[in-house]
Amino acid sequence: MRFNLRPYQEQAIAAIEERWEAGDRATLLVQATGTGKTIVMAGVTEDAVRDGGRVLILAHRGELLQQAADKLQSSTGLRCSVEKAEDTSVGTFERVTVGSVQTLCREKRLRALGRDRFTHILIDECHHAVSSSYKAVLDYFAGAKVLGVTATADRGDRQNLGKVFDSLAFEYNMPEAIKDGYLCPIKAQTVPLQLDISNVSVRSGDWAADELGTALDPYLPQIAQEMKNAGLEERKTVVFLPLIKTSQKFCRLLNECGFRAVEVNGQSEDRAQILKDFDGGKYDVLCNSLLLTEGWDCPSVDCIVNLRPTKSRALYAQIVGRGTRLSPETGKTDLLLLDFLWMTERLELVRPAALVTSSREVAQKMTAMVEQAGCPVDLQKVESKASDEVVAEREEALANQLAEQRKKKAKLVNPLQYEMSIAAEDLSGYIPEFAWEMAPATDKQKAALEKYGIDASEISNAGKASKLLDRVKKRRDSGLSSPKQIRLLERRGFQHVGTWSMEAASSMISRISASGWRIPSGVNPATYVPSERSE
Repeated sequence: MRFNLRPYQEQAIAAIEERWEAGDRATLLVQATGTGKTIVMAGVTEDAVRDGGRVLILAHRGELLQQAADKLQSSTGLRCSVEKAEDTSVGTFERVTVGSVQTLCREKRLRALGRDRFTHILIDECHHAVSSSYKAVLDYFAGAKVLGVTATADRGDRQNLGKVFDSLAFEYNMPEAIKDGYLCPIKAQTVPLQLDISNVSVRSGDWAADELGTALDPYLPQIAQEMKNAGLEERKTVVFLPLIKTSQKFCRLLNECGFRAVEVNGQSEDRAQILKDFDGGKYDVLCNSLLLTEGWDCPSVDCIVNLRPTKSRALYAQIVGRGTRLSPETGKTDLLLLDFLWMTERLELVRPAALVTSSREVAQKMTAMVEQAGCPVDLQKVESKASDEVVAEREEALANQLAEQRKKKAKLVNPLQYEMSIAAEDLSGYIPEFAWEMAPATDKQKAALEKYGIDASEISNAGKASKLLDRVKKRRDSGLSSPKQIRLLERRGFQHVGTWSMEAASSMISRISASGWRIPSGVNPATYVPSERSE
């Protein structure tokens, strides 16, 4: 019997299995930290075993393998065999195996299992799956269906993951989970302490950790004092730093400031006890050097201090994800994210705004708003205000652009006008990620778009065409205004017709027609709002 699942988890499992049925060998699940990725993996595993399959759960760290095995047994009752170091699943009866990629990538180990051993392979933290060790395992079990699971995959990551995975089956991101009440709200506060990292070099796409440690060192006493000024003694805080020695030094400084701080790293012999003591309240600050970005959960954490600046949205979200879990039993109401002013000549530095928006324009406005506030502010509320301002600016620019275009293409609505009219930020900011999406729009797609009244000559790729067609159909099924109605009414000065119902748009068109195609008396198109405007 299927264990209890949240609605989005049910949707995720169904979407994954649909992609496999459609012919994709490898598909991707992106699901925010704290929203139960392992539960979804358990559901997919249970279905595969019920159908007579054998499943390999693959990961790069022992903690992840143990978490997967424990969750699978507690939720489904399925036990796992192990492929790690001296442990092997050869000769065992379990239909599920958890395996270390470092062990399984060896040719001798693979041959002992046989190419047909597994029908399904599930990869936890699959942003690592582009490495040669994972490729060796996937190539050997070439007949197995593959699911990659990750909490975060920014655009750069997805383009790389597109080399391994055929599609994105399902995504449930951090803002959605916060809105639905499955993760806690995030409040960001900018600390007016300028940390100069302008001379730190970049290696492998991100700031060099050793140079970051050197650049950060002179500021550590001030940072500790700023944390005390912010009242963090009343919170449960995790601090991320670039180096172990930097983490250890900062821990000492925090204790000198009156905090109950402790440091943990990969060489800590008492690591498990330290984490247990922090969870139990013996310490109020835990310092680490990116050790805790994966495979560790402590729901009561309600403050994150990131002193490891990064260019990676994925890494940043992993860091912040350590504090987004709900913990009502401890009185936790939100996560405080302390953000410092990193002085750098490069613009790619990730700031808190990146957690809730992928738009550079919105993020820039949000960052300015958070800095001006001078106190903790709710990121999603700030995002809403910043988005409204960006939309208003875009609409003004669009009005000027469309004034020239209307004369040329009077019969079709410009895709950008359509997207702005229906307030589709996801369409206007769309960037193709998989190969089929990057291909030119097909003749069939263009014909369908123009049939609906959208100018297909402005569509640059098949992915955008597909998303537009899908949106038009969904709006039609929901009884919302059509592209043709939007074109006709907005040409006459009506605003945001994309938010009207199809019935309201049709009614106004009928009134205009009855008036000899003139605006009816008493109607001001610039301010008119239908009495039953769509939400």
